[in-house]
Amino acid sequence: MEVCPIAFFHSPLTSKFGIPRQSGLAGSLEGTVVFEPDYRRAEAVRGLESFDYVWLIWQFSANSPSPTAHSLPLTVRPPRLGGNRRVGVFASRSPFRPNSLGLSCVRLDRVEHHPHLGPVLHVLGADLMDGTPIFDVKPYVTYADSHPEARSGFVDEQQWEALQVVMPEEVCAAFTAEEQQALRSVLAQDPRPRYHDDGARVYGMSFAGRDVRFRVSQGVLTVVGVEGR
Repeated sequence: MEVCPIAFFHSPLTSKFGIPRQSGLAGSLEGTVVFEPDYRRAEAVRGLESFDYVWLIWQFSANSPSPTAHSLPLTVRPPRLGGNRRVGVFASRSPFRPNSLGLSCVRLDRVEHHPHLGPVLHVLGADLMDGTPIFDVKPYVTYADSHPEARSGFVDEQQWEALQVVMPEEVCAAFTAEEQQALRSVLAQDPRPRYHDDGARVYGMSFAGRDVRFRVSQGVLTVVGVEGR
């Protein structure tokens, strides 16, 4: 079976560092799904505007080529477990998978009918990098997709607290109000590798064409500078 992208994702996040680790965690983060020319027809999305969420099936395109079966690691270290405990690759949502496929549930904000790009899906809370190829879009249906009573394995064992984000006025001035809100929601999820805990270390993250510099100490993330544009 040959699988080809039907669309590409566009986002202010242009590198892997800083991408939310799951969809929905940064609910104000905006992105768009722009279809390839063969699918830029209104009938392809007819009725989709009546759904609140959609599933995106996509590729971890920034990863190295998928390893062969003989070299594929069958265990991974999930960030939720601090990066120190291994579980099976199929018991995780690690991006390093045999076929490099991702599955994300995102909020459908609106469907725009663009004069040149055809139907464009505006979504919120995606965990996809700018330029990510998308292989399919499916509507989320509550009666089949929602299981609030379900167990979540090791995720249930680990409490997760969002960081407090401090952004000085001069940093805020570099972004629109919408960009500020999205940036805060991304930073609150702590983009650092889970095994890093150096309060003096300064990290850099690309967001909306700028390099955002920050450090983290005792549950507080402080933006110390921004460069670009």
